[in-house]
Amino acid sequence: MALSVLKDIRKVFSGLNADEIRGMAVQEINVGLMASSEALLRQMEDFLAPSSLGATARAHVLRSVRRGDGASRPFDFVLCEPGRPVPANGFYFEPGCEETLIPLIVGENPKLELALARSFPLFRRTVASKVIGRVAKENALFSIVTALPNVVPNLLELPWAVGEFATDTAFLTMNQVRMALILSAAHGHAVGYMEQKAEIAGIVAGAFGWRAIARELVGKIPMGGGLIPKAAVAFAGTYVVGLGLDKVNRTGLRLSREERRDAYADAFLKGKEAVRELAPNLPQSKGDSEFH
Repeated sequence: MALSVLKDIRKVFSGLNADEIRGMAVQEINVGLMASSEALLRQMEDFLAPSSLGATARAHVLRSVRRGDGASRPFDFVLCEPGRPVPANGFYFEPGCEETLIPLIVGENPKLELALARSFPLFRRTVASKVIGRVAKENALFSIVTALPNVVPNLLELPWAVGEFATDTAFLTMNQVRMALILSAAHGHAVGYMEQKAEIAGIVAGAFGWRAIARELVGKIPMGGGLIPKAAVAFAGTYVVGLGLDKVNRTGLRLSREERRDAYADAFLKGKEAVRELAPNLPQSKGDSEFH
């Protein structure tokens, strides 16, 4: 089995396009500011480029920001003073509501999320969380599809066709590698197999460990009713890998043993809920409902 996984990994590495991920991240972002007072304009700039970044980084961020009404220059999004007409790509800016504004802007610009995160550090935590959750769900969905293809017949949500892989471990591993490249890009780091070689090596090395955990947990479920736990393990394992990658990109440090343990326990519960959302008609056994 290990040999087949390694063959799949080698095959799919050629299909992972680091250049495409890099290209999505380096898209130029143009942000407009619409306000009638200098004080509010400065608050908008401080929101996008807080002083905690330092003078050099702040100046770099503000190169993407322009004051104006958008008539003379197209903007990817615009921050607007409340009470003024807001364009289709505009968001009202009210001091004190910044925390709710961040996920709103990211959510309305999915094709720009990597570029937003690279250009504006304030978006990185939100983008990283979305990427981790999305890839974890993809891996959970793959685990369901490979076991019961009639439950989720639409594979458009998956980045690769199921039939390309001899093993589910290969798909889960390669999707985690893809996540490593995306998270590196989101945090403004160089993207590539050599640049992320340490993270990729850790993902590949850990692939068989997660498979062993899945087998052990599923083996505890009577009557072969372990599909929900299996998919939840795929979700949780990917989620914890993502948290670890995010921390490395933010701080240069890895998750501690205690952090991994606590994160996995929480992610496994999230994974069970995600599986039920992805496949509400999934057959359940008594073991599934009792599994902790």
